[in-house]
Amino acid sequence: MIRQTTGQLDADGRLGKQMLLLGLVLGAGVLAAAAVYGIALRWPERTVAPKISGELIKEEIAKHPGLRAALRRRVDPGALTGLALTAAVALTAAGAVAVGILSQMARRNQGIARWDIRLARLGAQHETHLSTTVMRDISLLGGTLGIILIAVSITALEFRRIRQKSAVAFLVLVVAGQFALSNSVKIIVDRARPDIDRLTGFSGASFPSGHATAAAATFAACALLVGRSRRTRVKALCAAVAGGVAVSVAATRVFLGVHWLTDVIAGLFLGWSWFALCSIAFGGRLLRFGAPIAESEQVAVSQPTRDESQVNIAG
Repeated sequence: MIRQTTGQLDADGRLGKQMLLLGLVLGAGVLAAAAVYGIALRWPERTVAPKISGELIKEEIAKHPGLRAALRRRVDPGALTGLALTAAVALTAAGAVAVGILSQMARRNQGIARWDIRLARLGAQHETHLSTTVMRDISLLGGTLGIILIAVSITALEFRRIRQKSAVAFLVLVVAGQFALSNSVKIIVDRARPDIDRLTGFSGASFPSGHATAAAATFAACALLVGRSRRTRVKALCAAVAGGVAVSVAATRVFLGVHWLTDVIAGLFLGWSWFALCSIAFGGRLLRFGAPIAESEQVAVSQPTRDESQVNIAG
């Protein structure tokens, strides 16, 4: 009886450990997915450019001839994307600032960084064979091979549905760019990995998490492609899955002992910021480089200058 009771307690203990880590990983993903789904349902349908009437644009251009001249120059294909990229950088600055703040927290062990060692130890103390296996499998979704296979598959499927070559260029830019970006930041920050039991492989420095960066950027880009020309709820569901998977991948990296909490949070911010930069430059769902300013430029070109108006009146 005593042996059975002891064995039962051991079994219950292992089950509790398994459920704790897997519950935290999957729970974080579900919460993130629910939050993204709610936001996506309320997101304005037309996000490519501000909804401003042509008449209002014409009035403003008439008041400022210099603005019209600048917009006219932007019709040149060689310069068309400059303004879009400038706007994109401004809109994604918050993500870059967040990564910088997290880097300073990591260096000084302040703020969120105080939880780094606690969560790293939690993973090491409660790991089991099952939890480690499942977390490794989830983590593969953010690995280099997994990201490339997913990106290629989604690109092929979506190209068959909507034949648009720029969609391929968009996804290639997102995937290749995030790899280059995260590795560059790793070299600059050069943070050491957690000095605990590491339950999976890794390479390079710790900050930011390459898996978290890749999952955040790539799955968001795939969600944008898959959601095109579909109902709002389908788009919201795609965004929710992308957000949930990215957060779950990030969580596994912490509990597998290869990253600190601040590493994966920075990776998520970095990946989503890079995705935002690329998607805005490509005009959101239009996926045409420079699309965010096309409407304003067309109106500007059609609006005569003040000197031209005076000539027309005199004639």
